[in-house]
Amino acid sequence: MNATVDGERTDTLRQLEQEVGILVRRVRRIIGVRARAVHPDLQGVSYLMLGYLAQHGPLRASALCTVFDMDKGAVSRQVQHLLDLHLVDRTPDPADGRATLISVSEEGVRRLADVADHRRRLLAERLGDWSAGDLDQLGILLSRYNAALADD
Repeated sequence: MNATVDGERTDTLRQLEQEVGILVRRVRRIIGVRARAVHPDLQGVSYLMLGYLAQHGPLRASALCTVFDMDKGAVSRQVQHLLDLHLVDRTPDPADGRATLISVSEEGVRRLADVADHRRRLLAERLGDWSAGDLDQLGILLSRYNAALADD
C-alpha cells in the first residue's frame, strides 16, 4: 500500500473509532433509561443481567459471574437487587439441591416485554426511512465488526 492509501485507511479507522465511541456512550445512557422503564429503582447492570436471564435462564449465579466477568459478591448483590424488586425468582437447582437457579419472574417478563415493545416501535420510527437492505447491511457489518474484535 502506498502512503495515500495508508493515510485514508487511518482516517477511516479514526472515524470508525469516533462513531463507535458515540454508539457506546449512547448505549450506556439507553441502558439506564431502559432499566428505569422496567423499574424506577433498577440499576443498569441489573437490567443487563435481567435481559440475559430472560434469554438464557434459568441460571446459577456462578454462570452469571462467568458471563458478566464479575466476582461472586458483585453478582450476589445484583441478584439480591433483582429479587428485592420482584423481577427474578430463586428456585432449587434440580440437578444439585445445594445450588439455586435464578430466573426471570412473571413480573420481570412482563416489564421486559413492555420495554422491548417500546424499543422496537422507537427503532421502527427512527429508522423508518432506511431500506430493508440498509438494515440488513448494518446488521451484517456490525456482526463482522463484533466478530473481528471478539478477543478484545
